Amino acid sequence: MAKVRILPDHVANQIAAGEVIERPAAVVKELVENALDAGATRVEVEFRHGGRSFIRVEDNGGGMARDDALLALERHATSKLAVAADLDRLHTFGFRGEALPSIASIARFTLQTRATGDEAGTEILVNGGKLVHVRECGRPVGTRIEVADLFNSVPARRKFLKTDATEAAHIVAGVRLHALACPRVAFTLIEDGRVVFRSPQCADLVGRVAEIFGRQLAAELVPVEATEAGQRLTGLIGRPGLGRATRHELVTFVNGRPVDSRTLSYAVIESYHESVPRGRYPMAFLFFECDPAAVDVNVHPAKREVRFRSEPAVRGFVIRSVLARLREIAECGRRSAELPATGGEQRPTSNNQHPTSGLPPLASAIPHSASHVPPAPASASPHSAIPHSAFHLPNSAAPAPPIENQESPIQNPSWRFLGVAHGDYALFETAAGLVLLDRRAAHERVWFERLREQFGSGTVPGQRLLLPQPLELDPVAAALLLERLKFINAHGFEVTEFGRNFFRIEAVPDWMEPGDAEPFVRDLLGALRDGRIQGGNLDAAREQFARLAAARAVRLSAAGGEEQMRALVTQLFATRVPLTSPAGRPTFIELNHGELARRFQR
Repeated sequence: MAKVRILPDHVANQIAAGEVIERPAAVVKELVENALDAGATRVEVEFRHGGRSFIRVEDNGGGMARDDALLALERHATSKLAVAADLDRLHTFGFRGEALPSIASIARFTLQTRATGDEAGTEILVNGGKLVHVRECGRPVGTRIEVADLFNSVPARRKFLKTDATEAAHIVAGVRLHALACPRVAFTLIEDGRVVFRSPQCADLVGRVAEIFGRQLAAELVPVEATEAGQRLTGLIGRPGLGRATRHELVTFVNGRPVDSRTLSYAVIESYHESVPRGRYPMAFLFFECDPAAVDVNVHPAKREVRFRSEPAVRGFVIRSVLARLREIAECGRRSAELPATGGEQRPTSNNQHPTSGLPPLASAIPHSASHVPPAPASASPHSAIPHSAFHLPNSAAPAPPIENQESPIQNPSWRFLGVAHGDYALFETAAGLVLLDRRAAHERVWFERLREQFGSGTVPGQRLLLPQPLELDPVAAALLLERLKFINAHGFEVTEFGRNFFRIEAVPDWMEPGDAEPFVRDLLGALRDGRIQGGNLDAAREQFARLAAARAVRLSAAGGEEQMRALVTQLFATRVPLTSPAGRPTFIELNHGELARRFQR
C-alpha cells in the first residue's frame, strides 16, 4: 500500500501552474495585473515567438524591497489580502498569491525590482523552480520580469500550445483588454521587435478605444451611464443599426476587471434585438460596478468568469439602461429628421442587412437554354453594372463536393406565378400543389455559385472607386489583414496600406456596392479571426469567401414581377444544389394536395 506524503514545493508549484498558467497569454495577464495593482502608470509588454521563448513585462509601479521580492515567490504570499473578509471587498486584480511561484516553476524567471526609497534594486533568478541567485542590481523604481523558455521543466505542456500566431493573438487581445480597463495607464506592446500598439495615457475611454480599435469605430459609439440600487453602468455602446459579424467588439468589465460574463453579454444583445439585424452583434465597451460582495470573482483560476448573487437583477438593470439610451438616440434622430419634405428618398445605411435597393434584373442573366422565359425590358435595368458573362453559369463549372454533384430532382419546373407575399416569398402553383420560394435564399444560392466559379477561375471583375474608402482597424485586425492581403486582393478588391493600422479600399468587385466595402472587409476579417475561413486550404477558403460574399451580393427589390420570379426559378434550377442556400436553409417549400387537405381537415 502506497504511503501518503507531502509533495515537494517545486512539484506542488508545477501542479498549481497547470491551473493558473495554461498558455503564454496567462503569464502576460498575471504580470500585467500585478503591475496595475502596484500603481503603475506605464506598462510595457514585449514577447517573442508567441511568448514561448521570451516575455518581458516592465512597469514604473511601487516596486518591492528585497525581502518582499523573495517572499513573493512563495505560494499564497500576497499583499492584497489579510483576512477572509477581504474577499468581499476586493479592489485589486490579483489576490491569490499563486502567479509568481507558478510561473517561476515552469520557466527561466528573472525578477528585477526596486522600491521607492531604496538605493539599489534586487535581482532574483529562478530556473524551473530552483533559486539560482539573489543579488543587487541597478534599475529605476518599479519592476521588470522576464520569462524565458516557458514550460521548459514540463515539455509535455509545450506540445499543447498552438501556433505562434495564435498564441500571439491571445496575448495581444489580453493586453488590449487591460489597456481598456485602465485608460489612465500608458501601454506599449511589442511583438518580435515590432510595436503592435503604443497607447499613451488617455483622459477617457473614448480616447483609449480610438487608440486601440481605431477612430472610425470610436466615432460610431455613444456614451451610456445609469445608476440603480447600488449598481452602476458606464461606457460606450454602438449606435442603432450598426453591428458586427463577431463579438470581438462587445467587451464587458466588472468592477474594472475584464470578464466573460454571459449575463452581461446576453443582456446587451437582447437590448439590441430591434436595433441590430439578426445574426449581427452590437458594439459595446461597458463597465458594470457593484458591491464587491455581490459578485464572486473566485470562480475560476483565470478569474475571467464571475458570478453575481442576483443574476436577474443585473440582467434587468443592464437591459433597461441600454434600452433607455437607445431610445434616447432614436428620439434625437427622429427629431432631427423632422425637416420640410424635399421629395428625396432616404438611402439605407451600408450596414443594413436587408437593403431594398434594386437588384440587377435576373431575366438578363437567364442561360441560353431557358429562352422560353421572356427577357426583362431594358428600362428595368438602370442599376445593372455587371456584364452578362458574369451572370452566366456554364455547365463546365469547377468540380464541387460530392453532395453537389447530384442531379437536380426537378428539371425546368413548370410553376405558375401567383404573387409575392410579405416581399420575401414568391408563391407558385404547381401540378402537385403550392410552392413558397424564399427569394433571398434562392438569390444567395445563385450568387454563391457564380462567385465560386469566378473565384476559382481567377476572373473577378472589379471596379475602381472614385473616392477610396478609408479603413482603420485595431492592431490585431490590421496584422491579420496584412497577412491575408494578397488573398483578399485576388478576389476583386484592392486594399492598400496607408499608415499604421490604416488602409484604403481603392477597388471593389462588381457585385458589391461601394458603400458596403468597409463593413464587408470587417466581416471578412472577423470570419478569419474566428477560423470560419481557413488559410491552409485555398479551395475551402475561396468557398467560405463566396458564402460570405453571396449574402452581401443580394439586393432584393421591394416587389418582384412575374418575369423576375420566373427568371429566378430558372437560374435556381441551373445551379448544382437548388434545394438549399449556401447556409443550408431551404430555398423553397412545397405544400402538396395531401398536406393542404390535411390542414383543412378534408
